[in-house]
Amino acid sequence: MPRTRPPYPPEFRRQIVELVRAGRSPAELAREFEPSLESIRAWAWQAGMDEGERHDGLTTGEQEEIRRLRRENRQLREEREILKKAAAWFAREADSTLWRSSSS
Repeated sequence: MPRTRPPYPPEFRRQIVELVRAGRSPAELAREFEPSLESIRAWAWQAGMDEGERHDGLTTGEQEEIRRLRRENRQLREEREILKKAAAWFAREADSTLWRSSSS
């Protein structure tokens, strides 16, 4: 089973990004601190997106909104399926009730 660790605190990420912006290389920071080189690069890239320095991706707020909308969409689809099944069941019940009452 792969080893995982809890996410780094936002303040720690901000400090690492500031060090990158101050001229330290992500590789050097990865050796000195615990995060991987790819994590440090991703944090710096995302910070640039969030602060409007980059325009080739989604900001953190946009990513959160997409996640929220997808979750809501999934829930609405599930609710619609439940309602479709309930409507079909009630239609069959009503139909069988009509059939029973007309045959007497």
